[in-house]
This record gives sequence, C-alpha cells and structure tokens, in this order.
Amino acid sequence: MTQDGELDGLVRKRIRGLRVAKGWSLDDLASRCYLSPSTLSRIETGHRRIALDQLAPIARALGTTLDQLVESVDDEDVVIRPRRDEAHGVTTWMMTREPGPHGVSVAKMRITRPVPEELRVHPGKDWFTVLSGTVVLRLGERTILVEPGQAAAFSTMTPHAFGAHDGPAEILCVFDHDGQRSHLHE
Repeated sequence: MTQDGELDGLVRKRIRGLRVAKGWSLDDLASRCYLSPSTLSRIETGHRRIALDQLAPIARALGTTLDQLVESVDDEDVVIRPRRDEAHGVTTWMMTREPGPHGVSVAKMRITRPVPEELRVHPGKDWFTVLSGTVVLRLGERTILVEPGQAAAFSTMTPHAFGAHDGPAEILCVFDHDGQRSHLHE
C-alpha cells in the first residue's frame, strides 16, 4: 500500500474510532456535520473518496482538528527517556514532545538536590504535583513543604526555588513557555 493509501485508511479509522468512542451512531455524527449517514458509512468503509470539504465539518463535529485527523503515523520512538542533569540534581522525563496549546509542556522530574539558596524570577506560571517524597518550595520569604498528593501553582514573577527535602522527590510539572525555558533549558 502507498503512503497516501495508508494515511487514507488511517483517517477513516480515526473518524470511525472517534465516532464510536463518543457513543455516536452514523445518524448522530451525520446530524452534527451535515452529511448523510450513507455518505459517512461509505467514507468510513473506504467506498467513497474523502474530500476536504467533508473532512473539516467531520473533524469539527468530532471535537478534533483537521490537522490531528490527517497527521501521518510517526514511527518516532515512543519510549520517553530521562535526561539527567547531575550538576543540578534533576532527572527530567518530557511527557510532551511538542508544547501543547498555549505553549504548555508536561514533565516528570526526579529531584535529588536540596532547595537552592538563589531564588529566581521569570515570566509566567509554574504548576506541579508531588508524586513521591517531599518538595521544599521557597516563594519569596516563605518556605512551604509540599507532600505527596499535594500540588502547588504560583506566579514565577515571585522569587522562587524548589528542591528535595530529606531524600529524592518526584513531581509532575506543567510549565508554560517561559517556565519550560527557565527550568528545563538551564
């Protein structure tokens, strides 16, 4: 099968898969994208060519984008490998390969260093939840212990630093563009 044929088949499977995942019949999707149920059936089964003017309303009705519906299968490595920064006492697993909407990225971090003395400031916001261990968060003059199951969200215009307390800690972080640049590319 050609690459175009494989992509065509993948798009058809995605349309059907998204429809079924929503619990919709062909009639349900048809009423939302203004195509007939028979047209949708023929699109899903490969008995009709898919036209761009059909894909856009189908994608919209299914709550996805045209880009997501037609993106090719990437045989990129799906294993997320850690990036160790021994000098800073942090190991990072980037959970998102590309920043998501609004430049947001997700990372898991294993922190072994104590909280640094120097507090830093940068534009944006940081969010994290503690998976294991305890994190010391310094925000300006305050020192906060964040335990497993707890989360912290703060403006990064407040001088801040975080580190492990009495042993390694693991956190799941959500960084906006500025937070990612400051914390992950130091």
